[in-house]
Amino acid sequence: MLNLNFYKNKKILITGHTGFKGAWLCEILASAGAHVYGFSLEPPTSPSLFNIAKVGDDMESFLGDIRDFEQISSIFKKVQPEIVFHLAAQPIVRESYKNPVYTYETNVMGTVNLLECVRINDCVKSVLNVTTDKVYENKEWEWGYREYEPLDGYDPYSNSKSCSELVTHSYKKSFFLDGRVRISTARAGNVIGGGDFADDRIIPDCVRAAAKGEPIVVRNPYSVRPYQHVLEPLYAYLMIAQRQYEDKAYEGYYNVGPDETDCIATGELVGKFCDIYGEGAAWINKCEEGPHEANFLKLDCSKLKNVFSWKPHWNIDKAIEKTVEWTKCYLSGDDVSNCMKKQIKEFFIS
Repeated sequence: MLNLNFYKNKKILITGHTGFKGAWLCEILASAGAHVYGFSLEPPTSPSLFNIAKVGDDMESFLGDIRDFEQISSIFKKVQPEIVFHLAAQPIVRESYKNPVYTYETNVMGTVNLLECVRINDCVKSVLNVTTDKVYENKEWEWGYREYEPLDGYDPYSNSKSCSELVTHSYKKSFFLDGRVRISTARAGNVIGGGDFADDRIIPDCVRAAAKGEPIVVRNPYSVRPYQHVLEPLYAYLMIAQRQYEDKAYEGYYNVGPDETDCIATGELVGKFCDIYGEGAAWINKCEEGPHEANFLKLDCSKLKNVFSWKPHWNIDKAIEKTVEWTKCYLSGDDVSNCMKKQIKEFFIS
């Protein structure tokens, strides 16, 4: 299992640290006493969790573009990180249809640039490339995808993440068989949690509508996804990076998702949100024509459970409850940084 004390005083580089997941990860590691460095574009939303929770106060933040090799290379030379978490990405399916070239440049060549920096800097011992559950060739079947299933994401976002996986596999086999660097990928399901302000994501849409007293518009209520609180995959990422640092046998490719009972339809998720949020929150079904998105997607997380004796901490009801708790703290003008720290502490001791 994870031992957060492992990270104390270690140099950690996080790409994409100004994003939703990245901000939570930075806060966890800073609280654990790590020396945290981030490389990313400006926060992708306004408002952003990174800014309103003042995450940058407890770390060193570098702004730059993962597509620019010289920029990221200069950060590696300056920081000399021991452990790298690669989260930088264009993460939105619908945006990838609008800007496919940018999506591929960021998600594929960004991974190449990151791994090339790892190759030429002897300081790095452990790398985790964060991809997505959407890397698999989706056959809309009812059982979870396993790590050895074919990789062939449909849309530009999903496919670019499949390519990122393949780039990682190639670099491992070509340059790191000597065990100097241990590299894994983690394929996580849909995350929810406080501080996500992105467009075209269901919980941020719920929050925006509920705050205005408007009905929540759900465009595909019957799509099934492996929803989980953002702290679930972050715990797994930290666990994998730690264990492979200590023992090469733990590097590999891992699914990270909830138990099957928490893989639910989007309409059910929104219904639970409305019940917990209260204040008359309600939703309407407004199916709309749009670019292709998978209807049914689950992950088989047996490998992660068996290798690390891991299991999810919070079920979907708890995940929504904590998301609403953070949201109401934010909307009422209370200290969201303290709320964030409180939830991290509660999660890691549960």
